Amino acid sequence: MDYRVTAEDKERVKLLKEITKNKFKGISLEQLTRLQKLLEKKDYSNDKKADKSKTKLLKQINIEIYKRHDKSIWGTYK
Repeated sequence: MDYRVTAEDKERVKLLKEITKNKFKGISLEQLTRLQKLLEKKDYSNDKKADKSKTKLLKQINIEIYKRHDKSIWGTYK
């Protein structure tokens, strides 16, 4: 198996660190969308705990993207 770190891996880790540090406040909608795509591509099937965390984070990202797209439903979003 090939375990080289790709540019996408580095980008995914950078965005995940930003979310860990500031929740969703310090990340743009474009970055959220990009992180969503990067996480969906990443296969964590060999690690059940990591796969569960991925699923949970993807749900949170989807909610955040929805909130930002439809501010009228959620009220003023900061």
